Amino acid sequence: MTSFDEDELCFPQLLNASCRKVKLPDHEPLLSYIILSFISIVTVILNMLVIISITHFKQLHTPTNLLLLSLAVSDCIVGLMLLFQIDLIDGCWFSGDIICVVHYAMGSVISSASIGTMVLISIDRYLAICDPLHYSTKVTVKRINICVCLCWMFSVLVHCLMLKDYLEQPGRYNTCVGQCVITLDPVSGLADSILSFIIPVTIIVVLYMRVFVVAVSQARAMRSHITSVTIKCSKKGTAKKSELKAAITLGVVVVVFLICVCPFFCIMLSGQNSILNVKSSIFVITLFTFNSCLNPLIYALFYPWFRKSIKLIVTLRILRVDSLDTSKL
Repeated sequence: MTSFDEDELCFPQLLNASCRKVKLPDHEPLLSYIILSFISIVTVILNMLVIISITHFKQLHTPTNLLLLSLAVSDCIVGLMLLFQIDLIDGCWFSGDIICVVHYAMGSVISSASIGTMVLISIDRYLAICDPLHYSTKVTVKRINICVCLCWMFSVLVHCLMLKDYLEQPGRYNTCVGQCVITLDPVSGLADSILSFIIPVTIIVVLYMRVFVVAVSQARAMRSHITSVTIKCSKKGTAKKSELKAAITLGVVVVVFLICVCPFFCIMLSGQNSILNVKSSIFVITLFTFNSCLNPLIYALFYPWFRKSIKLIVTLRILRVDSLDTSKL
């Protein structure tokens, strides 16, 4: 029977029943702790600003902003969950089997809901650019609320069904104490990949390619003072300049999102996630979660209303009774 030094084990008191820590250079654990903690704190703070801004100011209660609110909620939760990921820097999970399953389930639900929200954003921009005359009647606050709720409910239902066995028997595939292993069967893994990645990403890419073509055509028409654009989609009307700008901004959000999440899902699809070492795993997961920190920065860069609302929040002017009806955001 092999024995190890106590400092090599996750739970020294359990001796050979404990998992071994991953050996890393002295500076790497501390650096990883600092980076992940910083990303987590900044992500939560920035997304809370988005949540407070959209929920507090009545002027911002628009269909598109409600989609951004859904995205900000999921991003904020991702920032909080990143603190648990810090546990795995040395290869040890100290939070127990139940928290392991809940953590994985929440991560799956959040990522699926985020991608679903991105699909809704793409549909919203498609209708705003390609069918501007009927946009206000087709896309309403009530319908967006229903779509967002269905998106979250579908994500919860699907992943609870996939993880049913793990929820009933946490830690069923752990080989030692201090391990957090979740393995989906091939059918469930393929279904998850198709529903949570392949189909949504295909829809997003197709819709935004169409939006891009129409937006470029309409932008050229505006510069040339032409009132009609000779493409099928624009026969229904020409989108407002503000809608085109919103499409560009949300297009940046979508592209950044795909860049950040594609490496993670590509590894999942390849089935080669077992060959990842601790360093590469931390990088892929950090890239995946870093997207949640980037979204509010994109809003701050492109949306004047977000910058103005931040000023009101930071200066505590949001506490005034009349702040709900603040205009000119």
